[in-house]
Amino acid sequence: MKIGLFTALFARLSLDEVIKKIKPLGIRTVELGTGNYPGDPHVKLDWLGAPAKIKEFKQKLDDQGITISALSCHGNPLHPNKKFAEANAEVSRKTIQLAEKLGVTRVIDFSGCPGDSDDAKFPSWSPTPWPPDFQELWKWQWEKKVIPYWKKRAKFAADHGVRVAIEMHPGFSVYNPETMLRLRAEAGHAIGCNFDPSHMFWQGIDPCAAVRALGEAVFHVHAKDTRMYETNYKVNGVLDTKPYSDEKHRSFLFRTCGYGHDADFWCDLVSTLEMAGYDDVLSIEHEDSLMSVDEGFTKAAIFLNQIVIKEKLKEMWWA
Repeated sequence: MKIGLFTALFARLSLDEVIKKIKPLGIRTVELGTGNYPGDPHVKLDWLGAPAKIKEFKQKLDDQGITISALSCHGNPLHPNKKFAEANAEVSRKTIQLAEKLGVTRVIDFSGCPGDSDDAKFPSWSPTPWPPDFQELWKWQWEKKVIPYWKKRAKFAADHGVRVAIEMHPGFSVYNPETMLRLRAEAGHAIGCNFDPSHMFWQGIDPCAAVRALGEAVFHVHAKDTRMYETNYKVNGVLDTKPYSDEKHRSFLFRTCGYGHDADFWCDLVSTLEMAGYDDVLSIEHEDSLMSVDEGFTKAAIFLNQIVIKEKLKEMWWA
């Protein structure tokens, strides 16, 4: 296992400045955003028409000993606003093409969420069995929107030697292992997941149990923690719509690794990932509103490096 970084958190820095920050912490692999929800200026989709630029970029990374774990284009290609959906789908398409040219085999995305009809203006996410309207809506969304889109996108990705890692997140059609495995069964093995334990915690899902269920469907992993605030969720539950900036009153907050769950959990997660066949990058994603970017990233890197070293020592001991 190795530690990586989703560079969107350093969007204001040049790639050279990012590399200068990560090298002292032993990080040699990066995840780069190409558009849609994550903003990241370090890679550009218009390079598709500039082979020399792609060659230059690859050479710069090679010279620095840096690899790319994935390209990310988190978006909503199923949004009922057709213009918005088409723009998101186009970023996804070009990201897959750019990944192929860069020799990157993984592209990260959201599954998206449709509206309640072809005339809808906003997405409609209603994972509840009652009133019965919601079951009818869920069925329509999957049969008419989710499955058709992802079958085509999975084939396109496979044709370009790329796998799509869907990040499970409430608010989108794929938000837990069950919906993830359903999409994979429908669209094929070019579809898997970008596993983010922070999105499991606040749904009441045990991340290690989720990894066991997902198995080989785990394509990529985000390293991000969640702190559950009992004083709030025992009163209002975990379906929290308050802004992330309202830290005091929220049921949960995304935290830097180690500030939501201790080293025992993270050791168990690394071990479980390895048992499931995943021995690759833990890509740090910083969304901790209680820490600066530099503080959160540095603490996460130091913490995770200790976890990885500890697990390697265990392997050496038993070998």
